[in-house]
Amino acid sequence: MYQALGTIVVVCLIAISALAQTPSAAPVPCDQNPTYHKLDFWIGEWDVFDFKSGQKDGGNRIEKVLKGCAIVENWTEAMDGSEGKSLFYVQRATGQWKQVWVEESGGMKEKSLQDSYTGEGVRFQGEILHKNGGSHLDRTTLVPLNGGRVRQTIEVSRDAGKTWEVVYDAEYRRRK
Repeated sequence: MYQALGTIVVVCLIAISALAQTPSAAPVPCDQNPTYHKLDFWIGEWDVFDFKSGQKDGGNRIEKVLKGCAIVENWTEAMDGSEGKSLFYVQRATGQWKQVWVEESGGMKEKSLQDSYTGEGVRFQGEILHKNGGSHLDRTTLVPLNGGRVRQTIEVSRDAGKTWEVVYDAEYRRRK
């Protein structure tokens, strides 16, 4: 209970910090700015399945908040009911999408949209720091599929991006 509350507090503080940046001119409202519509294909309530086996992994609710200025991801694991949350926002100074993921076990990831990615969908990537001083790269790719589905692939690299290992491959199906 307290961990979930702590997660919510962290997500809210990050949202407030992101929105508190002082713009140099009056900004276009987020819901009228095309930049803020980049992840619209992912908005909704989803059942999430392992891409290969078809086994249900969990559920995810992706929603726009703060008048379209941010997106909150609400993940629930199918096996044990554990939860995780992401806050996606556009950093005004750079115009770049950012993601902060926090899970109830205390795990956390920070990633940035990779504008150099030329495939379909979007890709977020970040460096994950380890307690022992090491790190690895972590990237998430979201690709819209036919029929309103979405494929999410999470990969890690332990050699500075030379090779990548798929650690999660899922298909999102809209809840009916």
